[in-house]
Amino acid sequence: MRITVLGAGTMGSGIAHAAATAGHEVALRDIESSYVEDGIESVDATLAGGVERGKVTEAERTAALDRITGTTDLAAAATGADLVIEAVPEDMDLKRETLADAETHVADDAVLASNTSALSVTALADALDHPERLVGLHFFNPVHLMGLVEVVVAERTDEATLATARAFVDSIGKETVEVRDSPGFASSRLGVALGVEAIRMYETGVASVADIDAAMELGYNHPMGPLELTDVVGLDVRLDILEHLREELGERFRPPQALKRKVRAGKLGKKTGEGFYVWEDGEAVRPADDSATGSEGVDDE
Repeated sequence: MRITVLGAGTMGSGIAHAAATAGHEVALRDIESSYVEDGIESVDATLAGGVERGKVTEAERTAALDRITGTTDLAAAATGADLVIEAVPEDMDLKRETLADAETHVADDAVLASNTSALSVTALADALDHPERLVGLHFFNPVHLMGLVEVVVAERTDEATLATARAFVDSIGKETVEVRDSPGFASSRLGVALGVEAIRMYETGVASVADIDAAMELGYNHPMGPLELTDVVGLDVRLDILEHLREELGERFRPPQALKRKVRAGKLGKKTGEGFYVWEDGEAVRPADDSATGSEGVDDE
């Protein structure tokens, strides 16, 4: 299967990695050559780590990289693709424009997919001449390690599109959960609900960052606590999702002020080196020392 991934950031490069290691030919496209190069370098670094740990052979690493072609040319990337996966930032207008542009370059039987974690796939499909060919394929970070892909069925997604989506996910060795298109789907709504309550507990002084996370890691066997996970996802991403869910589902998803303040301060989590934790070399080394952010008990506008 020939796969095109639009967007070479964390999720796009991860999807390209998963597809290429499974034997698919992949075109990885972004708007700047530097973004494309960074994406391919990220795949290479992850594969190199796999070689060091004995999970990947050097031959497998080389073969996977050889299957990935980087480009800034949308037409070149999309032409001949069996499946185009959009993985650009979580902006409705940007995603609609990207998908509509891609549709002009693909064959009639090609399938389009969005990696959105919360936006309406039905609304995205409205930008297409053939909305029945769009499906949501919500991957999880890090893509090469996470075993789940959430398949989101929009109002007009047809069975042929679903069959292609299911076959692709199966081919890369991952499991699917299938959900109807609704705000936050299943995974994002549940994950954000846990994360926002953890932030409110921190904000009102119920417990420390480390103890809140330990409660879920040790008490419920979560591999990562909700505040550390918020750092990994990105505080700005979590804020955008919460604002969207608040608009769609009501006040229970109102973003806490602690989250808003951190985002305004540029403390976005792992990607900036500080969020609820301080991060060094990709690892959370200690909770952030920002007592002014928490223990205020106010969740105003």
